[in-house]
Amino acid sequence: MLDLYLKNGKAVDGTKIEIGILNGKIIALGQNLTDITAKKTLDLKGKFVSAGWIDDHTHCYEKLSLYFDDPDEDGIKTGVTTVIDAGSTGSDNIKDFYEITRGKKTNVYAMINISKTGILAQDELGDISRIQENQLLDSVSKFPNFIVGIKARESHSVVINNGILPLIAAKKVQHKLGGHFPLMVHVGANPPELKSVLNLMDKDDILTHVYNGKSNGILDDNGNIESFVWEAYQRGVIFDIGHGTDSFNFKTFSVAVKDGLTPRTISTDIYNRNRKNGPVYDMATTLEKIMLFGFSLAQVIDMVTIEPAKSFHLITKGKLKVNFDADLTVFEIKENNKVLNDSNGNKMSSNKSINPVFSIVGGNVYKTKGND
Repeated sequence: MLDLYLKNGKAVDGTKIEIGILNGKIIALGQNLTDITAKKTLDLKGKFVSAGWIDDHTHCYEKLSLYFDDPDEDGIKTGVTTVIDAGSTGSDNIKDFYEITRGKKTNVYAMINISKTGILAQDELGDISRIQENQLLDSVSKFPNFIVGIKARESHSVVINNGILPLIAAKKVQHKLGGHFPLMVHVGANPPELKSVLNLMDKDDILTHVYNGKSNGILDDNGNIESFVWEAYQRGVIFDIGHGTDSFNFKTFSVAVKDGLTPRTISTDIYNRNRKNGPVYDMATTLEKIMLFGFSLAQVIDMVTIEPAKSFHLITKGKLKVNFDADLTVFEIKENNKVLNDSNGNKMSSNKSINPVFSIVGGNVYKTKGND
């Protein structure tokens, strides 16, 4: 007997799909499952169902005063089944973060900040002595199923006068962890220059906030993509949205998409303030924005399932596949005229709303905020 049977669902390609779940795993998939008995049956009535959405750039350590949130507010309440915190905590406080997250319904993972303090202030890398390599490595060894990457924030307000020295330190740690350990790099105002940052990044390193509208961005003074950006993209640096309060610009994204410089992953950079007041709000709204630029539903869903799972080696997540984790997002698309904002106050009109109705984590069903 199954724990949960999902019937009359629709995959993102429009085909009918039914799913059987037992002991937190997907054990059956098909267009019409037969001879099913289950403890609980959920009739999706033609709603879409995908692998559970993964947001690979959030800030959800609740004890911070700057960038903080409750993981479940960013997660299951919005259709996101897995959140990855992007460096809110360092070796000083990641143990506390881990312990708090054990009580959450959303799957929570973390990138550890290269600074031992995490983001206690904007300038956590202004003092290079806060990079304590041995402490960081010890934390990774203690929480191998929680810490899935390392994070370096390379913008002037963070590094002050230390330029790319924190990133050099992060790359050194990464190599000690095996070279393939995920590294995410935040970019913003210069110095350091974006070119200097990208020159240090290797294949499968993740650049977040790629499509911001800042002067230290991917476009040159003539509005064309910088050659060094193409070089990084072509050697396999992963480009991530990282929308955030200040880091997603419609014009920059439009130029990039037109030229083929497309993101591998879509993330929100969500925290309490930009969830409540915008311009982020949630993952669904972020997906709506990306679809305005010609991306199909299937493409954006891949960018929040298969691709982030691959980036962070979450090998049992991100796919509707037998023996994968029973993490699923059930949603509908409604015709609904609305205005969407980027991070700089630019507006675009949309006629579609993505409305998550259930988040399923390990076979447990949770209603979202949008479920009436």
